Amino acid sequence: MGIIESILLILIIVFLVNRFMPVKGITNIGVQEAKDKFKDNNVQFIDVRTPGEYKANHRKPFKNIPLSNLASKTDSLDKEKEIVVICQSGMRSAKAAKILKKQGFQKIYNVKGGMSAWI
Repeated sequence: MGIIESILLILIIVFLVNRFMPVKGITNIGVQEAKDKFKDNNVQFIDVRTPGEYKANHRKPFKNIPLSNLASKTDSLDKEKEIVVICQSGMRSAKAAKILKKQGFQKIYNVKGGMSAWI
């Protein structure tokens, strides 16, 4: 294997590790843990699905901020409060959690399984 192939292999490995390793400050929680946080006034609840998905099925107190708009809407959120993020399956909310982390939020919770896991 040549040097170029070795460098490409290393870059691919670094990319995969970064993509799938948990990010410090982001915790995956289950539906029951999310429900338990409803009682806490110091928590913000964000649903990052599309407005159509949100309208068809959502839970209070989740506020709809679609993933595509999240980066530009973080100024409307309080960085001092915990934040719980949900989507349909947990994939978009994981991306949203990383965006929030990069924007300076510290305590971020991603609901595993998203609305699909909600019973």
